[in-house]
Order: sequence, then structure tokens, then C-alpha cells
Amino acid sequence: MKKNLFIICALLLPFFVSAQLKYLQNSNVTSPHPRILLTQGEEALIKKNIASDKTWLQVHQTILNESDRMLTLPPLQRIQIGRRLLDKSRECIHRIFFLSYAYRMTHDAKYLKKAEEELVTIAAFSDWNPSHFLDVAEMTLGVSIGYDWLYNDLSQSSRNLIKEAILKKGIEPSLDPKYNSWLRVTHNWNQVCNTGMTYGALAIYEDQPEESKKIIDRAIESIKLPMGDYNPDGIYPEGYGYWGYGTSFNVMFLSAIEKTFGTDFGLTQSSALFKTAGFLENMTGNTGKCFNYSDCGNGSGLNPAMFWLAKQAKDESLLFVEKKHLGTDRKISQDRLLPAIMIWGAGINLDNIQAPKKLLWAGKGKNPMALMRSSWTDPNAIYVAIKGGSPSINHAHMDIGSFVMDANGERWSMDFGSQEYESLESKKVDLWNMKQNSQRWEVLRYNNFYHSTLAFDNQLQKVDGYAPILSSSGKPSFLSATFDLSKVYSGNTNDVKRGIAIVDQKYVMVSDEIESSDKATTMRWTMLTPADVKINGDGTAVLSKNGKTLLLKVVEPANTIITTRPTTPLHEYDAQNPGTILVGFDVVIPANSKSKVTVLLIPEGVNENSNNIKPLKSW
Repeated sequence: MKKNLFIICALLLPFFVSAQLKYLQNSNVTSPHPRILLTQGEEALIKKNIASDKTWLQVHQTILNESDRMLTLPPLQRIQIGRRLLDKSRECIHRIFFLSYAYRMTHDAKYLKKAEEELVTIAAFSDWNPSHFLDVAEMTLGVSIGYDWLYNDLSQSSRNLIKEAILKKGIEPSLDPKYNSWLRVTHNWNQVCNTGMTYGALAIYEDQPEESKKIIDRAIESIKLPMGDYNPDGIYPEGYGYWGYGTSFNVMFLSAIEKTFGTDFGLTQSSALFKTAGFLENMTGNTGKCFNYSDCGNGSGLNPAMFWLAKQAKDESLLFVEKKHLGTDRKISQDRLLPAIMIWGAGINLDNIQAPKKLLWAGKGKNPMALMRSSWTDPNAIYVAIKGGSPSINHAHMDIGSFVMDANGERWSMDFGSQEYESLESKKVDLWNMKQNSQRWEVLRYNNFYHSTLAFDNQLQKVDGYAPILSSSGKPSFLSATFDLSKVYSGNTNDVKRGIAIVDQKYVMVSDEIESSDKATTMRWTMLTPADVKINGDGTAVLSKNGKTLLLKVVEPANTIITTRPTTPLHEYDAQNPGTILVGFDVVIPANSKSKVTVLLIPEGVNENSNNIKPLKSW
């Protein structure tokens, strides 16, 4: 085994030597195992939290209960689904992180035995699927945590097998240009893959110190790219779901290198990462549903990384939503990174967490947006979230100008979010081609015709267009934001602006101002809703859901005829969309003219104030 390891190292050496250290010239890893995230003896901090707070005790017990369930499961098998082994890699982290935590906190040998069985089994896989490198990254991270945390109690033969697998099946493929294009991208792949490789290098550091330093040094330089995407205000371009992926792994990376080296090498100084906690907190509406733009699911859930970010920001009000999840989310046992919350949450008294004070959060960036509400504590409050940006962003849809809206405990304007990738890939849909004429935009859930936004002359939004935020106001009587959508609709119009506001904390106003080109254009205004729709003959429609109602009122232009359209699949590869419908109307805008469209969304029992309708430039 030692001979094989020597041969592997000899083969890797030319790759490593070619890189010069930039950050770790004078740094070394001197701490013994365990050294990743939680060093020997730091369990005491977690135990103190558990003893003083029943919620932390409940989370701790959830991890132990889930670990007990894992004891009866057969070891993981290398079963690939399509091009991915990712579900097995994620289950690797889930099992090994939980079992390793359970063993360190209880010293019960049953957890060690099961974790060692899983580690040895995974180490024996033929490979960790480097052609889809996320699979390798997550597998390496999970195996590395187990190897490091359980190092002193693993058998020598198991250690040798696991160490060789981390090197040969984890780190070695990352040196092959065929597999490491993620080093140069700005999205979640960079964050996840660099974190996985760094954990591998930290785990086996004493055996290959110089080589491991080069892997970590490479990661510090590379991860600057996605960390730059948080600038200037903390928005994560890929949306809520991928925030939970990319940002969580980014925090796992920073937490580990700070623990090991006592510094993050200036990474957070040049990034708005610390601001992203405010972004994420405001992404969840009062219904508990998130603003699920782009490839994202409909729900929301616990994000352990928020606890690390809140500590860095010294602002526990950033955990107001997370505190709710800790008390109500019954699925937290399935969060593979859950044990990290016990590390990052140590010392946080959940009883001291108060609601945020600001009712509006707005930011610039690749996907600028505004998130506003009439109250943080009233479950019936109004919540509105709207985005600008571009369809060209990783995982983006043609949803520029789209919005979601909650009121009276219901979501009235919604977003479909993602469709499961394999359901499209298995039918040979050209899903990852982001060009204007790509088949991607024929998928029902991806184009602008099935979002709460606009279309002109039945045309797609422009992939290379970009919609900036123009203004925002946190004035309680008129929470508002405006966006310039012109570049997204170029060719059909000269100028398109959209504003949205919560008026007097009672109702929502959506205002569009359009300047046509030298040709007439037909604008379609659309809102996607899960409600039943009854159309009246006076430019209004009543939306009904769970015994509650919302009035959709077109104030201008006058005499508008509201219609509905179905959301039934257009192609055999489209997902079903039961219980949803499109409500809206068409407006013909003459050539060389300016038009204004104003729609009010009024919860039941509320009277609107027409005096608040004003040009967007005065918002």
C-alpha cells in the first residue's frame, strides 16, 4: 500500500511543482488530527450550548437520532444516475459527517464502526466520477471529514485505504485540465470543488505537506472568482437554492482555513460575502416560501452557514428566519451539513434573536433585486420580491422583471422555479446551452411567457440583455423599487421600466412605463398564480385561495380586458403544473408613443388610494 501511495505521489509531483505558492509560503499545518472545523477538545463548547438551550439540545438529538437510523442502512453503492453520482456523494457527506459528529460527542463505538464501514466502502469505489466533478468534490469533503475526525480511532489498514482514495480519486483528478475547468468559473462549481479539494489536502497534509499546500494555495486564488460575484451588496446571482449550495461550501472553506491558518488570506476583505446574510434573510416571505427565481425549489429551509455569517457580522437579527426553521423545519435531519451548525452556533443564545428593523432590502449586482414587506412578525403581512439581471447568468431563467407576492398567509404571484435536470437531460433537451436560440428557452418553466413579467410581440427576452435597479425606497408608506428592463426587450421597444411598491402597508402597485419604437408592439402583462381566478367585466379579477381573496385591478389603461391562460405542458419533456394559471392582459402600444400600465393587487378588506399613482421617476 505504501509503495502504491509513493507511486501516486511521484506521478503527481510534476503537476504540483509547476505551481508557485502565493499565500502559504510561510504557513504550515502543525495541528494534529482532528484539525478540520473542530479541533480536539472543542466539543466542550458544543456541550455547553446543548446544556443551556433546549433548541440546541433538540438539534443535537436530531443528529444523534439520524445517526442511529443510519446504523441499519446498507453501505453506499456506486450507482450513477445519468451523468451524475451526486446523490451518492451527498449521502456520503450526510452519513459520515453525522456519524463522525455522533462519535466525537458520545464516544459510542457503534458510530465509529458504521462510519469506518462507509469510508472503506467509498474508498473502494472505482472512481468518484470526475467527469461531473461536483461528485468528486462532495465525496472528497465527506471522506476527508471522516478521515480527520476519526483518525485516531480508525484502523491502520482503513487509514491507508482512505488516504489513498482521497489522493487518487479526489485530489489527483483535480489536476487534470479535462476535469478542472471549475477553477476558472464564477459560480457554485468553483466554491464546491475548491472546498472539497481543500478538505482533502488538509486531511492528508502530514503525508504530502508541500503538495497539499499547493492545492490549498490554488483554492485560495481560485475561489476569489465566485466570491467576487457577491459584490457590491451581497446578492447571490444563482438564487436561493444555489445560495444554500455555493455559499454553504464557501463558508465551509473559510471556516476550515481560518481554523487551520488563523487567517482567510484577505478573501473576505475583497468580497461582499458578509452582506449576503441580509440578502438571504430577506429572500423568505411571511408565508415561509422563498423568492424561488432561477433553478430553485418552492420552499425554504435551514441554512447552517447563516450562523457563521451572523457571527462575522456581529448581528444576531440576521438569524430571525433561521430561528424559525430550527423550531419548525422537520427536514433538518436531511441537511448533510447540519453538524456544522453546532460548531458555528456555539455561543449564540437563540432567545436573544430579534426581528430585523428594515422592511426593504435592495441591492445591485449581477441579479439586482428588491425584497420588501409590511411586517416581519405578522404572518398575514404583504411580501413582495422582484428581480432584474440577465438570463445569461448561470442557472438563470427568462424571468427579468418577475415578482412574487404574499398576503394574508398566501402566495398570490408565484414562480415555478426549477424542473428536475435529469427529467430534461434524459430526453436530450439542450438544457445547458444559454444562447438566444437554445432549446433551453423552449422549456415552459424557463421562458418569460410563464413568469410574472412582460413579453412583447410574443418574443423571448434577450439573453445578453441586463436590467439594473434604478431606485429603491424604504419609506414605510411607500416601499418601492424601480428597474430598467430596456435591454432585455431591445428590438421591440426603445424603453421599458418597471416599478413595484407596497402602498401604505396595505396593497401592491405594479407600474410599467413603455416607449415604443417606430413600430407598434403588443405587450403582454402576465402574473403566474396558484389561485382560482374569476374575471369581472370592469378591468378587475378576483383571485381566491384557501377561503381568501385578492383583487387584481388594472387602473390604466382603461377598459382593459383581463384573460387567463393555462400552464399545461407544451412539450413531452415539460413538467406538469397542476393548480396554477396565468392571469393578465394584452396592451397594443402604437409606434413612437409612450404608455403607462398600472396594476393594483389588493388583499381583501383593503381600499386603495388612487392618489399614490405617480410616474416612476418620482418614486
